Amino acid sequence: MKNRVVALVGMCGAGKSAVTEYFKVRGYVPVHFGDVTMQEMGRRGLETNEKNEKTIREELRAKHGMEAYATLNLPRIRRALKNGHVVLDGLYSWSEYKILKEKFGGALYTLAVFTPRHLRYKRLAARQVRPLTRVQSQNRDHSEIENLEKGGPIAMADFTVVNDGDLGRLHRQLAKTDF
Repeated sequence: MKNRVVALVGMCGAGKSAVTEYFKVRGYVPVHFGDVTMQEMGRRGLETNEKNEKTIREELRAKHGMEAYATLNLPRIRRALKNGHVVLDGLYSWSEYKILKEKFGGALYTLAVFTPRHLRYKRLAARQVRPLTRVQSQNRDHSEIENLEKGGPIAMADFTVVNDGDLGRLHRQLAKTDF
């Protein structure tokens, strides 16, 4: 069987990290798109916070185009594919989707993780790393929808899971996907 790439799409706080962990436990090699942001922040000695993350994301996209994260992560994805199936945490833009589809064709599957907004905001406020206030969550949603082409990959997902319950329910839905 040819190794496959499962790209996770969804709004901030939807549960993409939990889904990544599900696939990781099942042998998939995780590639976190956001690592590019964190590495650049580290290189510059910037504090990890929402403002700096947003600045770096926007700078990278201004420099490399809307497909920046897919393009910058291609070497990591290709290396990971040599070791098995890959799960991509955090595909954002339509341009990134198109690059990945061009490079991986039928081996690429997209999985949308949907969580109602009120529940996402509650989760984001409670998370241990980089918690967000309600206003920060709303601002990030608006920025991702308006500036990052985020809706396209979600709308075109091959599969969708609704993450509005406990992990057991999420895992049962994931077990039904056709990967």
